[in-house]
Amino acid sequence: MLIAIGLTLYSQTTRQQLEEKRKQLESEIAYTNKLIKQTQDSKKNNLYELSLLNTKINKRNELVATLKGEMYEIEDEIETTDKSIIYLDRELAQLKQEYVKLAYFAFKHKNAYDKLIYLFSAEDLNQAYQRLRYLDQLSEFIRNEAEEIQRLMKEKEQLLSNLNRQKEQKKELLENENLQLSKLEVEQIGKDKLKTELSKKERELKKSLQAKEQESENLNKKIKEIIADVTKPKPTPGGKNTYELTPEETLLSESFAANKGKLPWPIERGVISETFGVHQHPVLKNVKTKNNGIDIATSENSEARCVFGGEVVSITSITATNKAVIVKHGEYFTVYTNLDEVFVKKGDKISTKELIGRVHTNMEGKTELHFQVWKGKLLQNPSQWIINQ
Repeated sequence: MLIAIGLTLYSQTTRQQLEEKRKQLESEIAYTNKLIKQTQDSKKNNLYELSLLNTKINKRNELVATLKGEMYEIEDEIETTDKSIIYLDRELAQLKQEYVKLAYFAFKHKNAYDKLIYLFSAEDLNQAYQRLRYLDQLSEFIRNEAEEIQRLMKEKEQLLSNLNRQKEQKKELLENENLQLSKLEVEQIGKDKLKTELSKKERELKKSLQAKEQESENLNKKIKEIIADVTKPKPTPGGKNTYELTPEETLLSESFAANKGKLPWPIERGVISETFGVHQHPVLKNVKTKNNGIDIATSENSEARCVFGGEVVSITSITATNKAVIVKHGEYFTVYTNLDEVFVKKGDKISTKELIGRVHTNMEGKTELHFQVWKGKLLQNPSQWIINQ
């Protein structure tokens, strides 16, 4: 019985975590829908909308998987509850059987005359005393047995109530899963339709891709130049040119590294529209693109914020509407680009979550922050550094 209770508590904890994840995914899907609506209002079919649709479909698939996980956990709870009820039924049957026997014996000796006969039929005084004690203990034991039967019956009633609730929750989860699968099918059709429409604009897409790649190359070149300049060897008293972190910077580096996977998002609310690394182009065949960071889609007028305390070492313009801010955290650097307004200046010491600038929104309704993490001259995957929402 104790094992069953332990398993139930563990299952409930797991299901609670899954429920929290489901709510988070539902919130992210709702927010992505809002962003898609903003792009649709521009009345232009674009890659950004397709990217958001992909994000939403991925989140929806994750949501379906989470619902399945919840269903598995609740089925496990139902099975555990069923076993507990079977165990209680056996225990109640045994208690009732014992109770009937004891009650019958007590009934036979319920009046004073029968008790006296029972006592005086003893072989000696000691046995008579033992019989008197037995009758007193028997009365108390019968009362306790009756109370235990009542307690177990209430426990069974509670378990049956839990069982009915669990079955109702399972039914709701199943209905939700079917609803999500229906929405997934509609979204997939919408994605395929948009993809077909975009494929008719191959020349325009290739031109846009070339411009984006050139912009990315320029940004990457500038970041490397800035990092090289900040970390260039300096003359030391011994006559050698070396670059060493100050004790303060070393502590900052260690603290930054210790927070891997726990850093706040560089934007208060958003969804990752493109991940780190090499990707197949969503429309153009046999064309791959590379992302040196992550792109975070957000709503208009959103503001970028610093993910960790550090020093602003550079503010540079990539285009007229794309400014980049680089913050140094010891040997680590974080980069925030696609800003149309910057709130900080070079040399500023800024803290975690301090606002850096406003994210640019283009004519197509696209508001997207590009975020990078570097360790010295080595690129890092930012998704591994920020907290998993």
